[in-house]
Amino acid sequence: MNDPTISVCGHLCNDYILAVEEYPAVGTSCKVTDRQNYYGGGAANIAVGIAKLGGCAELIAAVGKDYPGSSYERHLKETGVRTRLFQTNAENCSTAFMVNNAAGDQITYFEWGAGVLFETAEAPALSFVHMATGDANFNTKIARAAEFATFDPGQDVKYYDATHLRDIFANIDMLICNNFESEIMCGKLGWTEEELVASVPVAILTKGKDGSVLYRNGDAVEIPACPVTLVDPTGAGDAYRAGLLTAYRRGYSLPVCCKIGAVTSSFAVEKVGTQTNLADWEQMSERYADHFGTLKKSE
Repeated sequence: MNDPTISVCGHLCNDYILAVEEYPAVGTSCKVTDRQNYYGGGAANIAVGIAKLGGCAELIAAVGKDYPGSSYERHLKETGVRTRLFQTNAENCSTAFMVNNAAGDQITYFEWGAGVLFETAEAPALSFVHMATGDANFNTKIARAAEFATFDPGQDVKYYDATHLRDIFANIDMLICNNFESEIMCGKLGWTEEELVASVPVAILTKGKDGSVLYRNGDAVEIPACPVTLVDPTGAGDAYRAGLLTAYRRGYSLPVCCKIGAVTSSFAVEKVGTQTNLADWEQMSERYADHFGTLKKSE
C-alpha cells in the first residue's frame, strides 16, 4: 500500500445544537436559549481530523442540494480533505438536531437526507478505508472490495443485521467500537464480547473516560484516557479514530496508535462541536509527551 491515502466513507452532516431549560410536554413549547450550527457527520469528522494531523484524507459521502457553494464545502477544501461525493438535488445534506436541557440530557433528531444515496451507490475498491456511520449494505460492499479495511458502526449500529455484521467481520482488518455498540452487535449475533473481538484480527473498544482496550492475538492491552477538562464529549470517538488511523498509516505500533487516539480525542472534548478543536501533529506530540512520554514508533 504505497498510496498514503486514508479513505473514510459515511456521513457528512450539519449539526444544529439547541439549548433549552427543560423539555416541553407534548402539545406545548419552550424557549430556545441558544442555537449553534457546526460541521459534523462521523466520516467527515474523522477525515478532517486526519487532514488536521497532516494525513492524506479522502471523504466518501453523500451530499444534498444545500452543499454546493456552502461553507462546509469551503471548509473541507481549506482543510485539505479530498472528496468523492454522491450528490442529489432532491434532498438536503444529512442533518442532526440535538436538543440539550439544563440537566445535561440530550435528545437527537436525525434527518437522513442525502444519505439515501448510499442505498444504490456503487462501492469503489479502496486501498485503505475506514467505514464510519453509514448505510449497512454500502459498507458491506466496501469491506468486500477493500485491500485494508477498518469498521466503526457508530450510532447506525441498529441498522445492521447479523448477516451484515458477519460479512463485514469476514472482510475487515480492524474493528473500532464502544461498549454500547459492542453490546448491540453481540446481541444481534448471539455472541459474547470475547467472541466478538476474536472474530477480527484487531479490535479496539473505547470506554470514554475509562480509556480503551486493544485486542490482538488473544491479548488485551489497556490504554488509559488522556485527562482534560470536559466541555462536550460529542466527537471524541471520531477524533480518537482520526489519530489512531493517521498514526497506523505512518507505521506506528498499535499500542502507540491507541495512545495517539486518546490524545487527539482529548483535544476534541475541550470545546463544543466535533471539528472545533482538533489537534495538529505537533500539538498531539506535545500532549502525548506530557501524558505518555516521548513519542516513539513502537514500545
